[in-house]
Amino acid sequence: MSTDVTDKIPASAPPGRSGSGSGEGLLQLMLAGLRANMRQYGMLLALGLIVLLFAIWTDGDLLLPHNVSNLVLQNAYVLILAIGMMLVIIAGHIDLSVGSLTAFVGAFAALLTVQHHVPWPIAVVLCLLAGAAAGAAQGFFIAYLGIPSFIVTLAGMLIFRGFTEILLKGQTLGPFPDGLQKMGNGFLPEVGPNTNYHNLTLLLGLVLIVAVVWQEVQDRRRQQEFALEVLPGRLFLLKLVALVAAVLTLTLLLASYKGAPIVLIILGVLVVAYTYVMRNAVFGRHIYAIGGNLPAAKLSGIKDKKVTFYVFLNMGALAALAGLAIAARLNAASPKAGLNYELEAIASSFIGGASMSGGVGTVLGAIIGGLVLGVLNNGMNLLSVGTDWQQVIKGFALLAAVGFDVWNKRKSGS
Repeated sequence: MSTDVTDKIPASAPPGRSGSGSGEGLLQLMLAGLRANMRQYGMLLALGLIVLLFAIWTDGDLLLPHNVSNLVLQNAYVLILAIGMMLVIIAGHIDLSVGSLTAFVGAFAALLTVQHHVPWPIAVVLCLLAGAAAGAAQGFFIAYLGIPSFIVTLAGMLIFRGFTEILLKGQTLGPFPDGLQKMGNGFLPEVGPNTNYHNLTLLLGLVLIVAVVWQEVQDRRRQQEFALEVLPGRLFLLKLVALVAAVLTLTLLLASYKGAPIVLIILGVLVVAYTYVMRNAVFGRHIYAIGGNLPAAKLSGIKDKKVTFYVFLNMGALAALAGLAIAARLNAASPKAGLNYELEAIASSFIGGASMSGGVGTVLGAIIGGLVLGVLNNGMNLLSVGTDWQQVIKGFALLAAVGFDVWNKRKSGS
């Protein structure tokens, strides 16, 4: 079964020296927590270190409000794809077709709205249905015909890329209607008095802070009720402070520019929904079960074929959503869109803690992995690093993340 991001350190972790305000005791607690939760928190600390380093190297340009906003807009499609890809990898499969599928959906949206003047809300629904149908078709071949996902999705990558070329006839098609453009470039509207900040973004940030604290406290209380191991009190309080500080910083940065991008709201809803499904719903537990131990899952009565089918259907729908987001941001559909998107989604999942053997990973981990890649891309662009060296550095980052996963498994096993 999966190692969830909320796993706790043993209650017998070294408490450190007693005494009020003992810095050494708190440090020992932190080190013990990191050792026991290295998989969960290691990449989060790496993300913080990367942000800090690039903030220093770029003389603070990385954390300028407009750059943070651009960072969200530029990487939203990767984060959306990473959520679906994480589920696929947890189930023990892979999907190589998502990049081509995003391009196909973008071309389909342009065909509907630009050439045939279909209202953009109807076009969005049709595109999502088309993506879900494409994912369902691949899921059928994988789940019910037993063809390996690598082969099926490799074929899908070629098929969808070909259909994109056919729909666009080798040309770029645009622009999109204003309503659809806002999906990729728009921001929440201004409301309330002039405070030099975006009021609606501030309100959403405060609501998110309350929700995060409430959820963490509820999770801790629930684990205590079932006599499960939890973080020591001081370390739990430190975790809450860090979470609140991170959310508050992001809120103030976005509110001091144009506010929260619409695509960030969409992404936030997806993160909350999929985190709940994977942590609390039966379907999410079944995904972990078939990825962790397929024979045992079958013996326990889990309908593995049905679960696999819906995992790929879901991946198709999310690929369609990502395709709409990137096409709306570029305000055009291109035959070359979506190149290497599947690799970025896969890399985000593995950097975020997914296991090659399946059964391990979290939605939050996928988001962290995508942010690591996004910050690397953005920071290197600000430093004028060439695209050739960017590829090399990202390759080493992926290799280091997977190598860390292998090392961590061997250490736990020993």
